[in-house]
Order: sequence, then C-alpha cells, then structure tokens
Amino acid sequence: MTAVTEPHSEPFTANTADVIVVGAGPAGSTTAYYLAKAGLDVLLLEKTEFPREKVCGDGLTPRATKQLVAMGIDISEEAGWLRNKGLRIIGGGVRLQLDWPDLASFPDYGLVRKRDDFDEQLARQAQKAGARLHERCNVGAPIVDDRTGRITGVHAKLGEEKREVTFHAPLVVAADGNSTRLSLAMGLHRREDRPMGVAVRTYFTSPRHEDDYLESWLELWDRRGPGEDRLLPGYGWIFGMGDGTSNVGLGVLNTSDSFKELDWREVLKAWCASMPEDWGYTPENMTGPIRGAALPMAFNRKPHYTKGLLLVGDAGGLVNPFNGEGIAYAMESGQLAADVIVQAHARATPGQRELALQRYPQILADTYGGYYTLGRAFVKLIGNPKVMKIAAQRGLTHPMLMKFTLKMLANLTDPTGGDAMDRIINGLSKVAPKA
Repeated sequence: MTAVTEPHSEPFTANTADVIVVGAGPAGSTTAYYLAKAGLDVLLLEKTEFPREKVCGDGLTPRATKQLVAMGIDISEEAGWLRNKGLRIIGGGVRLQLDWPDLASFPDYGLVRKRDDFDEQLARQAQKAGARLHERCNVGAPIVDDRTGRITGVHAKLGEEKREVTFHAPLVVAADGNSTRLSLAMGLHRREDRPMGVAVRTYFTSPRHEDDYLESWLELWDRRGPGEDRLLPGYGWIFGMGDGTSNVGLGVLNTSDSFKELDWREVLKAWCASMPEDWGYTPENMTGPIRGAALPMAFNRKPHYTKGLLLVGDAGGLVNPFNGEGIAYAMESGQLAADVIVQAHARATPGQRELALQRYPQILADTYGGYYTLGRAFVKLIGNPKVMKIAAQRGLTHPMLMKFTLKMLANLTDPTGGDAMDRIINGLSKVAPKA
C-alpha cells in the first residue's frame, strides 16, 4: 500500500469528519469513544464485521478493568463477565497464588471475556457516544497532501460489494494493529531493536472453566530428546472462560535462539499433552483451531505522531514487554490520543493545533518510556535459559519477592503514596531512560 497524493484544493466528499480512526479494536474504539464523547465528529472504520475472531488470552488485569469502568461498560457477572482475584504462578515445582494488589488507583480484580464479544462491546459503546462506525470497511492507501506531506484522509472499499469510498479528515488515528498498513504507507517502519513476542492459543472444553485466578506457567520446555531440553523465554497460560471452556495458550519472546526455528503450535500441543488428563486439554476437547498472533512491544514503531497521523495500541508497539499485555495499553493510549486531539481541535490556528499534537509522543514517553526500558532489559535477561531457570526455581520460593514481581510485571502501583514496593518500581521507571 502506498500513499496517494492529492491536490490541496480537491473538494471534500460527504464522507468527512474531524477525525478518522482506522481499526475498531480496543485502541480504536476507545479513541473513538472519547473523541465522540467530547463532541468531535468521528469515523471509525473496521475492516471486518462483528463479531470477529481475535487471537488473545482473553484475560484482563485490573489495569484493563479500570479502562472498562471509565467507558461505562457493564462489567457485571450478569452481563457475562467472569471476575478473577489474581494470578496463580506455577514453576520450579512451586505453585504460588497471588491476589491482585490492593491499590487506590486500580480495582482489586481482573476480568475474562472472549475477544470477539469484548471488541464489539467497545465498538458499540463508541457508537453510542456518537462515533460513526463502518464495518467491512477495508482501508487502503492514505491520501496525502502533495504540498505538506500530511495525511488528509484514506481510500477504502466498503461493504460486500467493495464499493470504493474516500474519507477525509484533518487527523487520522492508526489503530490497525501490528501489521498497521496505514503506518507503513506513511513511512513508519518497525524498529528491529525492540522485542517482539508471539502468542498462540486455543480453547478446550474443561471442568476448570470457572477458575477465579488467571494461571501462568513459567516453565515452557523445548524437549528435543535426552540431554537436549531447553527452557524457553516465555510463559504458558490457562484462563477459565466461565462458559464451559478454558483458553490455553503460550507467549514467547524473540530473544530466544529457538524463536524462529520452533513450531509454536506444536510446542503448545506438547505442553497440553503434559497436563493432567482430567483437565480436558486433549485434542478431542478442542473447540477451535490453534491460532497465533504477533505481540509488538515497547514502542517498536515511532514516532507516535507525524504529519496528521497518530498511532495507538499495537500499531505503536505498546504491548507491555514484561507480561505481553496489550489491551490495557491499547485503551490507555486511545484515551491519551483522544485527549491530545480534543485539545488540539480547540486551538485557533494550524500552528497551535500542530504544537498540541506534537505533545502526544512525549506524553506516551512520560507515561510508559522508563517502564518499557526496564521491560526491554528484563526481556534480554530472561532470553538466557540459565537466568530463566534460576528465576523460576528460586524466585517462586519467596512470596514477598513474587508479590513485588507481580506488581512490576503487571504495572500495578499507586503513582503517589503507596507502599515501599510501589515507590521502588515508580522510582526505577522514573530514572530509566525514556527511549
């Protein structure tokens, strides 16, 4: 996909808005919700039709839960949400159950919900706020002003008949995920010096479907034969869905020598085969295929704003490198981007509007930069199988250390006040370079 330039004087079509948001996942729908709520005219363009499949663990931490509450989503059990109390960690022969921390800034529970239904709820909430949602809208090339180089809209194919449509707006938000064709067309490429993960998962009918803890297995083995076993840098998960099924999957980092050479679907199958038979993680109980997705981490695409284009969520590489969580950061970055756009929209001159928009990358850096730098160091560290083995075998025997680790990995601290653990984590994030 390449950018299409167009004369500055071309008249706008009827499909105009204050902002175009490309992609109605958590990042795009959250952005559109807050923009519409503030009174801006928003077009939300989604290439598929709801409900639609997305590869995800389906487990939400208190950080993501907070965002749902802020958007007015009904997260009651009656509305189909399954609450979880914390994280159960298994590794090194130890089984440790940790409750989510008791904080002023975040709730003390997480949630579970399938992504097809979850994403649709957010998109419908954006619609209720006033965003104009177009499903089955496949965005193609951006429209670029040939004098300024700024994006001024997008070309798209709409509906089953793939009718060619042009949408125009002075600002466009790329919320089109890891592949982010829109960003690539605007010259924004992935940084190779940032970590990338891969997640694969499937669903099984299982008696463990009502588990009220998210379960994380720290030891994933590449078993090649006697004397050739390798511990992989990543973790497996088991999340009860509350609907008769468990989401079982694994996430692995590209810091491992095994990253490119292994078939991760086969690794998942082998791991499931090692589980107790009465859990039901057997081929005959599998309710869908094994699917995989990339996890773009730690600001792996920059700048987050350029020439009228803002990046949110996976498009900007906002996945947490510590734990592979993406939804919370997708929603948070969507809210941050919307706040910046609303303020810029109220400025009187183009120069003032641009000045406001250029704050967005700095806001992201101030919010996540130091923490993500720590995460990149963590990723390199656990890329060493010896370090990973020691961490799994010895760390889990120290509950206080693991409580600290849970806060660190899930990014759950109170920014002011809090306990000693919060102050240490916040202090480290503050002094780390915001690269």
